[in-house]
Amino acid sequence: MNIFRDFNISFEPELLAEIEQYGQLRSFKEGDIIMDYGKYIRMMPLIIKGTIKVLRMDESGKELLLYYLSSSESCSMAYSCCMEAKKSEVRAIAEDDVDLIAIPHDKLDQWLCKYPTWKNYIMRSFNERFLELLKSIESIAFHKLDERLIAYLKEKQRLTGSSVIKASHYIIADELATSRVVISRLLKQLENEGKLLLYRNEIKLLNTF
Repeated sequence: MNIFRDFNISFEPELLAEIEQYGQLRSFKEGDIIMDYGKYIRMMPLIIKGTIKVLRMDESGKELLLYYLSSSESCSMAYSCCMEAKKSEVRAIAEDDVDLIAIPHDKLDQWLCKYPTWKNYIMRSFNERFLELLKSIESIAFHKLDERLIAYLKEKQRLTGSSVIKASHYIIADELATSRVVISRLLKQLENEGKLLLYRNEIKLLNTF
């Protein structure tokens, strides 16, 4: 069960054996779409390695970043769509190279009744995603854009473990639901304050950030 060695989850040995038996190991490259709008979801992703960003499109067609998923985490929305046979209302994109286990939808309900640790994992996942959505709503409603940008860069740094953020101004603007011009201006202001350095499609966060 080497694929589980870096997990921060304690599953029953019997459950781990079933995950290995019925789950399908899948790999995605940076930028690959893992889930998309309007598509039926037949599996729930259990992330082994890498980071996934989950987006939602509003009525005007603009996408908003909801949250990130990383190792040992899963998407509660995928679970909900699987259980209710609904089409996806979100898009999930690989932020970097991603390995995951695709859990078939017919096993989700079985394991919920059969394994206490699986039930705890699913409930905790729903709670964590709900809190992240609340943070996103709070950020949009109450925080200034410069504060949201700083929080966004810090979260990128936490997820990647690197002070070099690989993202264009356009991508950042898209994920923060604003314009590239505004993001470029705010990043230039942070550079002038000595908090970061700007390169082509890269941002290096300094110790003063």
